Amino acid sequence: MARMHKWLGLTLLGLSLTGCVSQEKYTAMKLRADELAQQAGQSEADAQAARAQADAYKNQLDAIGSSGNTKDAMFANTQKQLSDLQAEYAALQAKYETALSAPPQVVLTGGSALPAPLTNELSAFAEANPDIVDFDAARGVVKFKSDVTFAPGSTDLSDKAVDTLRRFSEILNSGAAAGYNLMVEGHTDNTPIVRKTTIEAGNFDNWYLSTHRAISVGAELVKNGVSKSRLGVAGFADQRPIASNSTEAGKAQNRRVEILIVPATGRSSFSSGGGAISAAHRTAPREPMDKDTSSSDTRDLSK
Repeated sequence: MARMHKWLGLTLLGLSLTGCVSQEKYTAMKLRADELAQQAGQSEADAQAARAQADAYKNQLDAIGSSGNTKDAMFANTQKQLSDLQAEYAALQAKYETALSAPPQVVLTGGSALPAPLTNELSAFAEANPDIVDFDAARGVVKFKSDVTFAPGSTDLSDKAVDTLRRFSEILNSGAAAGYNLMVEGHTDNTPIVRKTTIEAGNFDNWYLSTHRAISVGAELVKNGVSKSRLGVAGFADQRPIASNSTEAGKAQNRRVEILIVPATGRSSFSSGGGAISAAHRTAPREPMDKDTSSSDTRDLSK
């Protein structure tokens, strides 16, 4: 740049001294020299800016390389973030589907699933008949003990059960129970049915026996004025134990008929969600015994 100015200056000076150039040409040549000098200065500035930008890019690349954020690392990090988001979405979706499929919970104050007047009546009913009835206020479930409700291996109601169900029907038909449906569920222990007369009566296995017993209880309620439109029946055989089938006492608890009292309005579920038994309690059953035997040593094994 400096050399260009020096050369142009000497050229103009030489021409002026020799007198070979007119004033007009001299002026024009000087203007051209100034223009070229200006262009040269702009080119130098552009070159410096380009060098500065190149240095900035180089420094940026060096920083990326030194910090380990290479292209592969950045891609891997993005993939991990995407995977985490997908896992979070899947977890939320699972919770949403679980919430949709779960039965509605109706829990009132005092730990009762039913209104206080109805809870009080059912509690008094169970206290008056402790040998045949239990009442679970938290779930709104009345449980009839099969060993008192039925003869061994039978679906015929005992006299005690008939009298008890008559009183129970009065409660169900009262204003306190208005607006509630009923689900009658039969349950057995895991002793297989082997007696010929029981099988000939149509109770081919525990599924049949549990269902037929539920039907017998439901029919007795209808006989006492409970509307059929409020009733449902189901049999669960030995699939929903509330105690271990490895003991006689546990089997006696599992032989039962439960009546769930649930709101008739809105979406309601008749699933009892019976208690599950841990793997430690699910021991292998003994040799098959005739559940229909009525002798004193096997009475607790009968249904």
